[in-house]
Amino acid sequence: MTPVPSPLAALLRETIRTGGPLPLADWMALCLGHPAHGYYVTRDPLGRAGDFVTAPEISQMFGELLGLWAAAVWQQMGMPGTVRLVELGPGRGTMMADMLRAARVVPAFRPALSVHLVETGPVLAALQRERLAAAGVPVAWHRDLSEVPDGPAIVLANEFFDALPVHQAVKTRHGWCERTVTLGPDDTFAWATGPADPALAARVPEFWRVAPSGSVFEWRDEAPVTALARRVARGGAALVIDYGHVDQGLGETLQALAGHAFADPLAAPGEADLTAHVDFVAFGRAAAAAGAAVHGPVTQAAFLKSLGIEARAAALTAKNPDRAAEIATALARLTDTRTKTGMGTLFKAIGLADPALGPLPGLETAP
Repeated sequence: MTPVPSPLAALLRETIRTGGPLPLADWMALCLGHPAHGYYVTRDPLGRAGDFVTAPEISQMFGELLGLWAAAVWQQMGMPGTVRLVELGPGRGTMMADMLRAARVVPAFRPALSVHLVETGPVLAALQRERLAAAGVPVAWHRDLSEVPDGPAIVLANEFFDALPVHQAVKTRHGWCERTVTLGPDDTFAWATGPADPALAARVPEFWRVAPSGSVFEWRDEAPVTALARRVARGGAALVIDYGHVDQGLGETLQALAGHAFADPLAAPGEADLTAHVDFVAFGRAAAAAGAAVHGPVTQAAFLKSLGIEARAAALTAKNPDRAAEIATALARLTDTRTKTGMGTLFKAIGLADPALGPLPGLETAP
């Protein structure tokens, strides 16, 4: 079989030859974030011409409702004169633009805002600058949340945590072993496992340690959740919307997407999106341990409906009757609960906040 001709492939082959098999988390980090050839560094992955579509690109209603959510949270915070409105992984800037437009209904909110976008991809950052050029509020870009200035903050992240590197432990007859990527005899990339590791066995919940051979346990490093929770726990709130599960279990969720279709995660490094489901139980546990109050998770459908998406759809339709079918289709897609994979069910919303803040809008509804 001919080796995959992607710019990153040769670098990864050399890395494996010299340093040995790469743990899955390291492979994922390099495929997505390599400074020269990483997937998110080199392209705009969104839209029909890209590899996937996110909720803000489906309908303006999504960002508008989140803008109103942020304004309501600001009011709960006592309406501080300065507040950082932060978005992690802001895509093309579509959600933030829609949020800022909707926030005009709370006149005192916009003058208090400074917008901070955490983005590592130069292509997407350029699109964000273009989209937000006339935002009317100060906008700054950062590579990490730690660079955002201190002070009251409202942080939003839509489909951000699913793209953070994931680890997998595989149960073998020798014990729990970390899943790695190695080179096969034909110089193509192949799955492998490292040696049995007692530290991995200790990470697996006790009642799963006797799982049959071939079982997979998946987890992420807690540092990004801890950093976010600590930031808002000292003054502010965060809203995280992503796809994932609230019932912990064994099994792998890693997937690759290219051209709106599933792909082989090893076939073309740097040329496909790699993601894995968010474990909302582990997410909430890590956030609480870092001092934040945790609200939710609830399904995306329950969250958006509690914020009034159906009323917003009706108002948009009345104003734009020629777009009635488009609006109805977007509403159905964002709130679809007919199957476990519908966006309304698969996607969850979870809030983190200063414990003194109290319940957050839309997150008291049962999932």
